[in-house]
Amino acid sequence: MTNLREYSYHATHKGPFRTENQDALVCRPDLGVYAVADGAGGHRGGRYAATTVIEAIAALPPGLPPEDRLGALRRAVDDADRHLKVHAQASGDDAVSTLVVLLLAGDYFVALWAGDSRVYLLRDGEMTQLTHDHTLVQQMIDTGSLSETESRNHPNANIITRAVGSAEVDFRLDKRTGVVLPQDRFLLCSDGLLKTMDDDEICYLLGQDGDVAELMLMTALRRRARDNVSAVVVVRP
Repeated sequence: MTNLREYSYHATHKGPFRTENQDALVCRPDLGVYAVADGAGGHRGGRYAATTVIEAIAALPPGLPPEDRLGALRRAVDDADRHLKVHAQASGDDAVSTLVVLLLAGDYFVALWAGDSRVYLLRDGEMTQLTHDHTLVQQMIDTGSLSETESRNHPNANIITRAVGSAEVDFRLDKRTGVVLPQDRFLLCSDGLLKTMDDDEICYLLGQDGDVAELMLMTALRRRARDNVSAVVVVRP
């Protein structure tokens, strides 16, 4: 999908071992809005949760002025969060999801997130992780009780500390902002992609020509990804 400001690629797959795809994504180049959601592993309503939050973003009205888009995004996600909480109370079916959102407006970007899906920025051959995982393992890394190397195979690596639809009363998305430069490339992905390749490999693939999202997906599937895999790549010409 293209417009005058950026173009994007997207791909998602349930993976070789999962029975359904609990990831969901949306690309709204008309608004400069891109998002990936991952129904949290172990929760029966994961697919419902991811679909609910992505449909809320997809329903944003066209023609929103740039200055209104961030507020509209937050309201849409907050509405989805409240809906999922009510759904869980009524059905007893846990329904939570991670979420990453990229908003491009003029020469600026906003990254919003909850959970362990991620946004990366590739600029001048160097890749930066814009998000900071909301996980128990990341908390342990932050306090110095666990190293990055030790975290890769930690038994609690799947414990998420923030998600859309979770029990926390004051749910909020974290935010990071910055300037967009020509040739910048952004990657939004679920953790299923991250489990199949390291940062150096992601950086290399993100810099390739063509449909980079499909290239990443095919690489993850060749490596027998154990989880659902989703990627959205956004390129500023």
